[in-house]
Amino acid sequence: MTEHLRVDVWSDVVCPFCFIGKRRLEAALAAFAHAARVDVVWRSFELDPSAPREPEEGSLAERLAAKYGTSVREAEARMAHVTDSARADGIEMRLDLARPTGTFDAHRLLHLARASGVGDAMNERLFCAYFTEGARLADHAVLVALAADVGLPPDEVTATLASEGYAREVRADEAEAAALGIRGVPCFVLGGRFAVSGAQPVETFERALERAWSELVEPA
Repeated sequence: MTEHLRVDVWSDVVCPFCFIGKRRLEAALAAFAHAARVDVVWRSFELDPSAPREPEEGSLAERLAAKYGTSVREAEARMAHVTDSARADGIEMRLDLARPTGTFDAHRLLHLARASGVGDAMNERLFCAYFTEGARLADHAVLVALAADVGLPPDEVTATLASEGYAREVRADEAEAAALGIRGVPCFVLGGRFAVSGAQPVETFERALERAWSELVEPA
């Protein structure tokens, strides 16, 4: 028994479906009677831990085509489908601007933001910066500026990024994800017991919230 329901969300800030899933969870919470007693915690997951800090040459479509062994046209069609899905959830994605890089430091920043009480706002800012502004999320100067947008002191952010601050926490999140069998994101774990994998429809999140609440917080 607990007074609050915790929702742990493993995601990466360069994952379009994680952004879409965030919107759908928010929509479900907006209709959930006990939303004020739901705590959403963003957890770290790197889609590509080996991704370089500097963006690689070529468009995102070209890189996706090379990665999945498809044509550039097929990759562009796939990107268009994702963009349409995002638009239906109120997100105007500009995948043509996206510049994939490593996200380890962005995840460290998210942990700092969580410790400062602005984890959700920081996550939202990083998503928007990457998917709508073409921001380089491995660039420390960019991360400092984005953190300032949600009220984090630039000096503190700069010092954290220049050190190994929160590196252990990022690795711990990733280790827990592996232990739970999470191999793809987004993955939403409600109350440590119920999992929703992927950017599922809003109705799926609504049912999961109701079930987790009735079984873990206020059982009949």
